[in-house]
Amino acid sequence: MVEAGRETATLAGGCFWCLEPVFEELRGVEDVACGYTGGNVAHPTYEDVCAGTTGHAEAVRINFDPQLISYVDVLRVFFSVHDPTTPDRQGADVGTQYRSAIFHHSPAQAAAAEALIAELDAAGLWEAKIVTELLPADEFYAAEHYHQGYFRRNPEQQYCRVVIQPKLARFRTANLARLKKA
Repeated sequence: MVEAGRETATLAGGCFWCLEPVFEELRGVEDVACGYTGGNVAHPTYEDVCAGTTGHAEAVRINFDPQLISYVDVLRVFFSVHDPTTPDRQGADVGTQYRSAIFHHSPAQAAAAEALIAELDAAGLWEAKIVTELLPADEFYAAEHYHQGYFRRNPEQQYCRVVIQPKLARFRTANLARLKKA
C-alpha cells in the first residue's frame, strides 16, 4: 500500500535488474521492487515468466513522492534508459517478458504517458516509432527475493558489469541534478 501523498509507477523495459538500480538512485523515489505484471497466471515464478507462456513482463514498481519527482519525469528517465522502439526485446534479451510497457494506475497517468509518447515520437529521438504498450496496472507479483537488489548485491557478475554498469553510468551522467545525495 502506498501512503497518502505518494504515487506508484509500474514500468517494464527489459530486464528488471537494469531498471531497478536506475530508479533507486533518483531523488524522490522511495522504493523500487522487481516483479511480474501484465500476464494471465497468478503468482508466476521467474521460470514461468522466462518460458514466455504467462504473458507477464519483467517490471519494476516504483513508489515515489510527486512533490520531489513528477510522474512525467519518472517516465522521461524510463524512456532514456531503454529502447522503446523494439517490440519484445532489449539488447540480447528477447521475448514478451522483455517488452516495453507502462502500466498506468490512473486516468491521469495514462493521459500523461500518451502525451509524452506523442512528444517523444514527434521529436524523432529514435529512428523507429515508440512501441511501448500503455495498459492499466494489473496485479503486480514481487519477484523472488534473489532478484531484489540484484545489481547492488552482484556488481561483479558479468551481466552487471557488461550491461547494467554502462547503462547506470550513462544515466548518472545525464541526471546528476536528479540523483539522491550520497
